[in-house]
Amino acid sequence: MPSLHDATGPRVLFGGDYNPEQWPEETWADDVRLMKQAGVTSVTVGVFSWARIEPRPGERDFGWLDRVMDLMHRHGIGVVLATPTASPPAWMGSLHPETLPRAEDGSVVWYGSRQHFCPSSPVYRRYAAAITRDLAARYGDHPALLMWHVNNEYCTFCWCDGTARHFRRWLRDRYTTIDALNEAWGTAFWSQRYDTWEEVIPPRKAQYLRNPACTLDFRRFTSDALLECYTAERDIVTAGARRLPVTTNFMPFWIGQDAWTWAAREDVVSVDVYPDPADPHAGQYGAMIQDMTRSQARGPWMVMEQAAGAVNFRRVNVPKPRGLGRLWSLQAVARGADAVCHFQWRQSRQGAEKFHSAMVPHAGEHGRTYREITRIGADLARLGPRVAGTTVTSDVAILHDWNSWWADEQEGRPSADVHYPTVVRAWHRALWEAGVTTDFAHPEHDLARYRVVAVPHLYLLGDTAVDNLVAYVRGGGTLVSGFLTGAADEDDRIRPGGMDERLRHLFGIRVVHEWWPLPAGEELTCDGPRPFRATLWAEELETSTARTVATYRGGELTGMPAVLRNGRAWYVSTLPEPAALRELLARAADEAGVRPVLEDPPPGLEAVRRRDLLFLLNHADGPLTVTVPGRHRELLTGGLVDGRVHLERHGVAVLA
Repeated sequence: MPSLHDATGPRVLFGGDYNPEQWPEETWADDVRLMKQAGVTSVTVGVFSWARIEPRPGERDFGWLDRVMDLMHRHGIGVVLATPTASPPAWMGSLHPETLPRAEDGSVVWYGSRQHFCPSSPVYRRYAAAITRDLAARYGDHPALLMWHVNNEYCTFCWCDGTARHFRRWLRDRYTTIDALNEAWGTAFWSQRYDTWEEVIPPRKAQYLRNPACTLDFRRFTSDALLECYTAERDIVTAGARRLPVTTNFMPFWIGQDAWTWAAREDVVSVDVYPDPADPHAGQYGAMIQDMTRSQARGPWMVMEQAAGAVNFRRVNVPKPRGLGRLWSLQAVARGADAVCHFQWRQSRQGAEKFHSAMVPHAGEHGRTYREITRIGADLARLGPRVAGTTVTSDVAILHDWNSWWADEQEGRPSADVHYPTVVRAWHRALWEAGVTTDFAHPEHDLARYRVVAVPHLYLLGDTAVDNLVAYVRGGGTLVSGFLTGAADEDDRIRPGGMDERLRHLFGIRVVHEWWPLPAGEELTCDGPRPFRATLWAEELETSTARTVATYRGGELTGMPAVLRNGRAWYVSTLPEPAALRELLARAADEAGVRPVLEDPPPGLEAVRRRDLLFLLNHADGPLTVTVPGRHRELLTGGLVDGRVHLERHGVAVLA
């Protein structure tokens, strides 16, 4: 199977989305000059060019793309060629309105933007396959071609009649009989029983709360339906004699795709990541997305998109201060990226993203953004031969599962304030601030190589996952679990006792009396080795063999265990305030033999090891001085380091 290394070789790819069809051809020569000056080694072409390639049904205009491909090849710039199927031409929606998605209330999602296709539509799939075949036939052997990029940010939902038929076929494959579906969905409740498959519909807008098991399966189905679209195009571009790597870009920590399943069907795992420069914890957010993507890839991965400056989709879109783009680019490399790309190359003058930054901004080559881009290109050229193809290792894994997230989002739940990504991010932040590098893993993965496994919040756990966690602890691993974990099985059926019996025994819990969500803004005090504030959630528990580490104080739960421990299994029945969660996880890691990358780093420093290289990244508001053991060569400057490193604001050092 091809891999990212087949496209990169001994280098880190650097570039971005290039949309030459938006510009007069006389601009292209200037683009190439600036790309070479900036150290660009690859460009992604064709992502939204369907209407240019196929201006009318069945017609093809490849002349302009021929010239672009040849131009890139002449100048030694590789091409990641995209299938343009994320944005069908207006003629498709006009001639074939059945290809347009329908919302939950049945209203049409019209063309005029992007991603306006029903993934279940046979007509859309037929046109998508046809243009993909023609692209593959024309450019599959082109010497500029490095990699295939299928579609873009798969994110379409549809509730139309065609989707309903597809959903029923998917359900037949899953359950075989209508009686099995009724049992899995609990349709005895509210007289929802189905007598025939034809009665089953997607979870459309309803009078009141919809069946959560139906909604969960529709989430699963939608991820699979989009995956069918991806694999159909993937199979077309890989059918030729020249087998090149294939990817499609994930959106960061997005609810619509089970990326564990998708990543297994990609040669290259890539992600678009856009931390908010106004977020004081943006560096940790970026690290979390990078750790998650690396774990899905199980090796080097690709930043397909990031912003060179301000984006355009937030309420207030602030630019990146000087040096921040470089810091975040090198952070991605530190955490395993072998390709660092941007959206986009030249900033659009028209359209919905004309205020979205680019590598060449409206200020042109003399603007500070382009100057910083050239510095990043030079840095990556220096680092490429030392890092390309190498890995990042960790002794700690955070468990994450889309099925649990989907079930967690149901309408009639104990607390709408419990937002799954927020809880996961809080646990990752605690480990990140403790200087511990983490992987992510699925609860059914082999966990034996990890010293510590952290479970921020997995409401839904199937039997295989539960048995896996129990076996992990019995095998000598340390498990630290957050609240409301293992409450439901794979059909979103509440386990007897409110938590799986095997987990209650593992954690030393006799009874889960009540789940006790906390209203917005309400906090409880907890006594322990050091008092802390409990937020978001609490539980009324009765222990059996567990030792209480911290107790609730004040209110109805006074004296009840907040944090308990049963040997190597910890259970945290709340979301502790950040400092307390960091201290708790650092303690569990330390007792399991996990050490931070650097001992006692200054606040704001991120230290990451990628094989034999030590990356030091300054996320503080000002300069930092870092103590490091021994003598090193600093690869970005070529200088020698003996015991101390000075980092400017947003500065980076890479020590060998």
